[in-house]
Amino acid sequence: MKRIVVGVTGASGTLYAKRLIEALAKTDGVEVYLIISDTARTVARLEEVDLSGYPVHYEENSDLSAGIASGSFLFDAMVVIPCSMKSLAAIANGYSTTLIARAADVALKERRNLILVPRETPYSRVHLTNMLAAHDAGAVIMPASPPLYTHPQTINDLADMIAGRVLDHCGIPHTIGSRWKE
Repeated sequence: MKRIVVGVTGASGTLYAKRLIEALAKTDGVEVYLIISDTARTVARLEEVDLSGYPVHYEENSDLSAGIASGSFLFDAMVVIPCSMKSLAAIANGYSTTLIARAADVALKERRNLILVPRETPYSRVHLTNMLAAHDAGAVIMPASPPLYTHPQTINDLADMIAGRVLDHCGIPHTIGSRWKE
């Protein structure tokens, strides 16, 4: 059984999280722990994306006593999708006042796979410095920049390309999105 922690923060792009959660929820042998920040809930409402009702463990972002807040709780990977610049700053600087930041801190300190999917444009020097700090600590920085060579027909096709790349980095086989030359 693979355990994947998914953090959804308050950046635009909750559709990316939804497509990833849908794919993970349909995958046998995968257990998902989902944390949705308060701001992410607001953004999801604005973007008309429903993140409820999936067969996952829903965790409260304020619950720093949750199992996933401890290094002794084994999980295989964590994805923060979308990753707001506030959450990126907290993760890059070890400022763990939320469960998302704490679970990311655990992933880094335990040398587990941590994937951050920033959704901001343009990036400021502060954003880039925080991305570099997170990268240097062991995180994978995967901006939500879907390729167009696949000739996507819908917005879901674009979101699937990002979700598929995340699944690749988590070592989870999938059939969503398309690959170069396939």
